[in-house]
Amino acid sequence: MSDKYHFEISYKDLKVLFEDNHLIIINKPSGVLVQPDKQKGDTSLEDLTKEYVRVKYNKPGEAFIGVCHRIDRPVSGIVVLARTSKALARVNEMFQKKEIKKTYWAVVQSPPPSKEGKLINWLKKDERHNISKAYSTEVKGSLRCELDYKWLASSDNYYLLEVNPHTGRHHQIRVQLSNMGCPIKGDVKYGARRGNRDGSIHLHARKIEFMHPVKKELISITAPVPEEVVWQAMGANL
Repeated sequence: MSDKYHFEISYKDLKVLFEDNHLIIINKPSGVLVQPDKQKGDTSLEDLTKEYVRVKYNKPGEAFIGVCHRIDRPVSGIVVLARTSKALARVNEMFQKKEIKKTYWAVVQSPPPSKEGKLINWLKKDERHNISKAYSTEVKGSLRCELDYKWLASSDNYYLLEVNPHTGRHHQIRVQLSNMGCPIKGDVKYGARRGNRDGSIHLHARKIEFMHPVKKELISITAPVPEEVVWQAMGANL
């Protein structure tokens, strides 16, 4: 792992939430890349899942694993991977058609302006600095983004929000919540007071719902929050 993330992980550490011949759904820990990055050279979730499948099913050579979507490295929670090219193509199409419902939990450092609401912004990505900026109206090169949020719980210092994004833009939840005045705990890139010691941010891909791409049955998966003091305290307040 790179210097920012001080831990090692093997395929044996994977938290598998769902698995069949077509899909495998993982509760990704923060700090793990979803896909390999040649520059960083760190082990990715894709690599770990390939090894998990190869060993579990005694497969000769490299197992096929297709990444259906990504979440940011410092974010924890649900990632859907495909075990066949057919499942990968179908799930990718479902994401494009917005047929997959994703729910996130975010611990923020300021109370939201209302108990629940909708945020609509236009996001413009700065490729050079790998950040996005939110605007209230369309600007050149920006993309419309939308999410709903609901205030679930609070502690002395933090507030737990449930977030349902309707678009999938670069750093969307992070920048939209920050723009609302509610930066995510640990997310110094978007206005948090200080970073988390382990490099994580308190954003968790909590739940996903979609029709199985082959069996046509509803899949509804919920990922436990990390075993960390603030996450656990927030969960206890629900």
